[in-house]
Amino acid sequence: MGKDSKQKDAGGKGKGKQTGGDENASKGKGKAGKSSDGLGTCTYVKARHILCEKQGKINEAYKKLQDGWLDSGDKVPPAEFAKVAAEFSECPSGKKGGDLGWFPRGKMAGPFQEVAFNTLIGATSAPFKSTHGYHIILCEGRKN
Repeated sequence: MGKDSKQKDAGGKGKGKQTGGDENASKGKGKAGKSSDGLGTCTYVKARHILCEKQGKINEAYKKLQDGWLDSGDKVPPAEFAKVAAEFSECPSGKKGGDLGWFPRGKMAGPFQEVAFNTLIGATSAPFKSTHGYHIILCEGRKN
């Protein structure tokens, strides 16, 4: 209950221009409403992420992204996201700036896949929880 409200609060703060519509698209409009940008229809996504075991740490990373770019409505440049990932991420990919490369639909589990495939190219997701911990995703590309 508390986690969901925090996620929604974080998602709405400074990011409405970037990912607010795609969250609704995954639940409402689906494939038909977003086919031009590949949301819900692409086969592969290229992404970076930050993974933290504790919610407080992922919120700290997200705040750093907000203070630099998201509060002003800007998209986080991949190089800058990579610096924050290297500083905060507890995933081995953190050493590579959180780079996960290209991965197909079905490779990542549950909420991670849903967020990765429903985040606009160049946009940063709000923090969310998976079975591995708390994540922030930067979508860098999509293809079929």
